[in-house]
Amino acid sequence: MTAESDADIAARTDSYFNRTRAIVEKFGDARVTYAVFLRRPVISAPRIAVDWLRAVAQRRGTAFDIALEHAEGEWVGAGDPLLYLTGSFAQLADLETLYLQKLGAACVAAHNAYQMCLELPQASFLAMDARHCAGAEMQDMMAYAASVGGRAAQKEGATGFVGNATNSTAHWFGAEAGRGTMPHALIGYAGTTVRAAEMFHATFPDEALTVLVDYFGREVTDALEVCARFPELAAAGRMAVRLDTHGGRFLEGLDPAESYAVLERHAPAAVRRYRSETELRHLVGTGVSAAAVWRMREALNNAGYPRVRIVASSGFGVGKCRVMAEARAPIDVVGTGSFLPESWSETYATADIVSYDGVPRVKIGREFLLRHVEARGQKE
Repeated sequence: MTAESDADIAARTDSYFNRTRAIVEKFGDARVTYAVFLRRPVISAPRIAVDWLRAVAQRRGTAFDIALEHAEGEWVGAGDPLLYLTGSFAQLADLETLYLQKLGAACVAAHNAYQMCLELPQASFLAMDARHCAGAEMQDMMAYAASVGGRAAQKEGATGFVGNATNSTAHWFGAEAGRGTMPHALIGYAGTTVRAAEMFHATFPDEALTVLVDYFGREVTDALEVCARFPELAAAGRMAVRLDTHGGRFLEGLDPAESYAVLERHAPAAVRRYRSETELRHLVGTGVSAAAVWRMREALNNAGYPRVRIVASSGFGVGKCRVMAEARAPIDVVGTGSFLPESWSETYATADIVSYDGVPRVKIGREFLLRHVEARGQKE
């Protein structure tokens, strides 16, 4: 990682940190230790921030002692320091804004990704967040976070995140390229779902075929027509249908009554207890509901295509994954960008100095950090 110049850092950091650096340089440097933490539980995802700090230190000809209290992928409690950062106050003072930016959102996104994967442990997840990111830096950070959260879930038996949508961030998943087949725009261009599938297969004959089937509101009909057009791919397990039905309508053939009937056939317990409005929508409502997934599985199996997989997308956050799990929805792959932090106020990482030249000191209200730093001193 290449560090910005001091001028670039000064332009992007909070001005009071720049002024603090100038004051410290005038009145004398000190060796300080920062405790860096978040106010909510997260999964530790520090690599981008740590790599940046090390690059800055190298460029400035100094050294920072970065002590990770929680390894990448570990669960971290609210207020529990993720790391301690020690070094020259003059060299660290102006960096706080930027390394906190690189840490907080990544840790929250990793936690969200981890929870989603555990809710649907049998499903593979694809990180489809790029369109919702605010530029390249966030795109890289969120892909990294999904990979960290996915690996943490894999340690607990989940399939986790297996890839993402863009080439530039595929390396976080050990891949050379992003994954994905077709957007709605290609269906519109082709004129029919079958023709879009034909165009894709003619252009990428060696790739598995995932067909988006909601463009014309004929999810079941179009899925079966594509399977009939490519029976060899369907029989070989090299085909999938992607459900992305928007929340304004039901999947083809469903309405409220039929949605309940589908779940009664496959997961009756899921609809027999009190539900919030949101949970009921995920179960039997419009869009990609549990009933919609089950209806597609029924149709594929009854037509003789049991090896055709189902990819589900559209609003798959932690809550929706939990409802799908309760309904045992037969989802093979989830495409999601909803691991992105929903409430950005939760992403605010904080850094407090807890030691000046070896003397513990922190602002009133953050004394709990002194307990952490004292315990760390005893371990050392």
